[in-house]
Amino acid sequence: MIRVRRSAVIDAPVERVWAVLRDFNSHSAWHPAVGDSRIERDEPSDQVGCVRNFFLKDGNHIREQLLALSDRDYVSTYCILDATLPMKNYVATVQLKRITDGERTFWHWESTFDVPKGREREFEQLVGGGVYETGFAALARYLNGGGPRVRPQAVESQGVVATGFGGPEVLQLRKLEKPRGEVLIRQTAIGVNYIDVYIRKGLYRMIEPPAPIGMEAAGVVVASESSRFRPGDRVAYACTPPGAYATMRALPARDLVLLPDYINDETAAAVMLKGMTAEYLLHRTHRVRPGDVLLVHAAAGGVGLLLCQWAKALGARVIGTVSSEEKAALARANGCDQVIVTRDYRFAGEMKHKADVIYDGLGQAAARENFEALALRGHWVSYGQASGPHESFPDLTTKSGTLSRPVLFHYTADHLQEMAGNVFRALKDGVIRAEVRQRYPLGAAADAHRDLEARRTTGQLLLLA
Repeated sequence: MIRVRRSAVIDAPVERVWAVLRDFNSHSAWHPAVGDSRIERDEPSDQVGCVRNFFLKDGNHIREQLLALSDRDYVSTYCILDATLPMKNYVATVQLKRITDGERTFWHWESTFDVPKGREREFEQLVGGGVYETGFAALARYLNGGGPRVRPQAVESQGVVATGFGGPEVLQLRKLEKPRGEVLIRQTAIGVNYIDVYIRKGLYRMIEPPAPIGMEAAGVVVASESSRFRPGDRVAYACTPPGAYATMRALPARDLVLLPDYINDETAAAVMLKGMTAEYLLHRTHRVRPGDVLLVHAAAGGVGLLLCQWAKALGARVIGTVSSEEKAALARANGCDQVIVTRDYRFAGEMKHKADVIYDGLGQAAARENFEALALRGHWVSYGQASGPHESFPDLTTKSGTLSRPVLFHYTADHLQEMAGNVFRALKDGVIRAEVRQRYPLGAAADAHRDLEARRTTGQLLLLA
């Protein structure tokens, strides 16, 4: 048996290299030895078990199967099923590792296989040199601008500005200075979140009017000073400072994530902030286990729907509160075992089970009812204040309860790429779904805020730039 090992350092971040290599059918776009290639039965090209059927430029024909794929470890393993080349029992592994110096990537490519006796040296050179070493150089060129893409163009910089602190009427569309920064983005879809309302009202003093607001968006890179991104890349973000309600935005590369092909711009803008909020609430602030009883407020809202869907997939019993029968039907369809309809923040008496964890985005108006609804040794997670900030909390010692006041950006500061990747995989696997039900032109941001505050909306809201 022959064992072939080759390694190289690629001058690109590991996320960029992996975005190409995890696509089992990408090699025809960047490897000079590969001709026509297709995935059989029209299966996704990153689905374990899929088969790629391709020809080499020299006329040889190969069928290979994807055996394993790990987005966490940046590893893929595949084998040859059939080939016109006399190679048997071929199994190969591709593994990437992050090099923090210069944001580069260490790429190791290894395989074992059998060939006719006397031809070992020939095939060691063919695979090691003609496939692996040639592939290293070819992909480096591809990532450095060799891939086919259209260079996007900047547009006039406009944005929705809070001219003061107050109601939706303070939001006005204005011409802005062209933004300057490490990565310049032409934005296409912008998420609307309740934190935007808090900022507009001045509850969160994160701006000094007049200033743009907004915390998440998706779009395409127009220009980049970072090796992590290049023009044409589709990216998304959910970060401070506010300023997402705009046609153009410049941000540090550290705040951006590269979008996989299966996530479109609208979906990304709908789930970056809300999806990562659900991710940290369910997996980090309180690690939900099968059988846990959860109380989710605003269960038909943007975060609420994602919490219910994801918690149900984790095996939890989900109780949701909503403000109408229409929203109750939506909550039931998205994982709620029990739905309580209330507009006056009274719900504890209707609960069939006390809550092991309460995901509370309501704030002060629901404080007393939340305390009554909490189980012994329960966990009260206060992550929002739609009804106003908490003036005080009940004495949780009488229930041996715990209280958390988490903030998304304290989690993404160190775990952004991991959290976004978990959200994208949950979308791909059908664990969660993006429920974009309201779309507004950028200039209609004030209308979006009025609808959100009046509880006339469900799911995610978007502004289209």
